[in-house]
Amino acid sequence: MRIGDFKQSYAADEAVFRSGTVRVWLALLFAALAVFPFLAGPYLLYMADLTGVAIVAAVGLNILIGAAGQISLGHAAFVGIGAYTSAILTTRLGLPFLVCLPLSGLSAAFFGVIVGAPSMRMKGLYLCIATLAAQVIFDFIFVHWTPVTGGIRGINVPPPDIFGLKLDTEFKFYFVTVPIVILAVSAARNLFRTRVGRAFIAIRDRDISAELMGINLFQYKLYAFATSSFFAGVAGCLQVYLLKIVTPEHFPLHESIRYLAMIIVGGLGSVLGSIFGAIFMTMVPEALQSGLALFQGLDDKLMSYLFPLQTVVFGLLIVGFLVFEPHGLAEIWRRIKDYFRLWPFEH
Repeated sequence: MRIGDFKQSYAADEAVFRSGTVRVWLALLFAALAVFPFLAGPYLLYMADLTGVAIVAAVGLNILIGAAGQISLGHAAFVGIGAYTSAILTTRLGLPFLVCLPLSGLSAAFFGVIVGAPSMRMKGLYLCIATLAAQVIFDFIFVHWTPVTGGIRGINVPPPDIFGLKLDTEFKFYFVTVPIVILAVSAARNLFRTRVGRAFIAIRDRDISAELMGINLFQYKLYAFATSSFFAGVAGCLQVYLLKIVTPEHFPLHESIRYLAMIIVGGLGSVLGSIFGAIFMTMVPEALQSGLALFQGLDDKLMSYLFPLQTVVFGLLIVGFLVFEPHGLAEIWRRIKDYFRLWPFEH
């Protein structure tokens, strides 16, 4: 039984996996992820792919807001830049999926640096408004730059292929989504152990003190915007290949707010919280809709009231988390682990 966190080296202090128990549970999780597609139907696989896309995007936003403390309301726009970049590169230049994936991230990172430039002179609510303006500008471009983006009709994208294997089903695409999610989560988890990640946290906690310690605020804030936007661009590339189409209605302002809600519900500054939040915000609306579908056929008038009610229930769940657990699902998970770590000696 573990009774303390005494460590004898810096390597032990910075280790990602603190005990053998964590490695065992992680191995079981990987085994479950490997078996899942052989047991699930197309709908569950589609939802799993969609959740994977949301996890990558949420992890990126949590790096920017949760770790670096730079609030953004334009995250959906960067996901859209990645999606349009991959769609254009595929349909007009014929580039393969594996080439489009990093280029989509780099394209979004480039525009993320441009949008993040005002962060040197703005922070808090003012930076929030600046990123909101970026969301509106890119939304306008997606709709009205018709020769490039296809306007409101968007761009149809063929199924991706890797080394001749066409990924034209949710089952095949699952085996692409999961490794990318694992790579993204691992990269974010290790980022916080590096000099750059620790600089992000120092800027978030006290930017003036961080500058006095020699951290270049402008440089590291741009790093945060570029990193966050890169993750968003990769998520956009995955999304466009999953849906086989990209249109402006996939990246409106409320989608940016949804990503923000993911990291708040999951837990700010926590990679695990990004995963929990993305799963919650993707799966709970589907679960509510499926639950209400059980009452279909009872009374048409009753159903006309129940179906809009699912949005209200979803909103109340989010408000409940903010009121009763402001640190998110990651904090609940941490308390559960602490309870069983010391069980049956709770004190």
